[in-house]
Amino acid sequence: MAALAPVDRLEVLILVDNVTDNLSSAPSFVEPELGRLWRRGLRLWSGNSISYAAHGLSCLLTAYRGERVHTMLFDTGPDEAVFQRNVERLGVEMGKVEAMMLSHGHWDHGGGMLRALDLIALGNGGRDVPTYMHPGMFGSRALKFPDGTMRAFADIANVHELTQHGAKVVNTTEPQTILEDMFHVSGEIPRVTPYERGMPGQHRQSEDGQGWKPDPLVLDERFLAVNVKDKGLVVFTACSHAGVVNVMTHARSTFSAAPLHAVLGGFHLVGPNEAIISDTVEGLRGLGIKTFIPGHCTGWRAVNALAQAFGDAVVPCSVGKQFNF
Repeated sequence: MAALAPVDRLEVLILVDNVTDNLSSAPSFVEPELGRLWRRGLRLWSGNSISYAAHGLSCLLTAYRGERVHTMLFDTGPDEAVFQRNVERLGVEMGKVEAMMLSHGHWDHGGGMLRALDLIALGNGGRDVPTYMHPGMFGSRALKFPDGTMRAFADIANVHELTQHGAKVVNTTEPQTILEDMFHVSGEIPRVTPYERGMPGQHRQSEDGQGWKPDPLVLDERFLAVNVKDKGLVVFTACSHAGVVNVMTHARSTFSAAPLHAVLGGFHLVGPNEAIISDTVEGLRGLGIKTFIPGHCTGWRAVNALAQAFGDAVVPCSVGKQFNF
């Protein structure tokens, strides 16, 4: 079992998500965006004061243990403008970020990385930022459509570019427990369910650069976990291309002594994966998870199915929300 020391509490601020929602009710451990803005002095609510919703995900995690506080960034959303605007609107002090992780090599999670590093450097005096990557993230990818056309994805920043912007790149497939054992970056996620088959239609450019080969499993995807005292594991799964049941099964086997408290992120139950919504709900049912926070690429059909199955344990994600565990 990997070492992951419990923290006293964990704050999770959603910097980027597909959805903005200041109107729905929220449980007591969640502060909506408008509550945060009002607390920080906003007295005129307008389009110039709220965050952008955009196709992607970014979370700022701050963990507390006694007098020790550590902050890291999990993904950076699709582009620099969205990331910077939301950081500014939400009043984030980027200089406090001590590490950054990219969950997998898709543009909607890594498009803001270089600007994020620049903002961190402006606030921390130019210190390098440990940045956790998987070597499989850097290949060019595309999605093959039913008509046979290949629609290419934008590449993420490479190691040289990241380094030029202040990253100290940790480029490995191995799991890492970091920042005084408060955060765990997983290794590759075993695929154990028969129905979670990755991202159908995704391809990767061949080594000679002349063609494409199937790449549905997205093996570079990894999760982040924090163990909160008296609650258990809070698991961040950016897209769940591995399958959210596989993600949570691996988290449970990695930290068998800690219950699964919450899962936050995209569950990728859209497109062809809408066909496995019911299987996924049943797979999650047996894992004992207390809180589901679906966002980004989960899809409205899956969110509805989760709410029908788990009721108030489902708290949809949206930009600007802060979750307090």
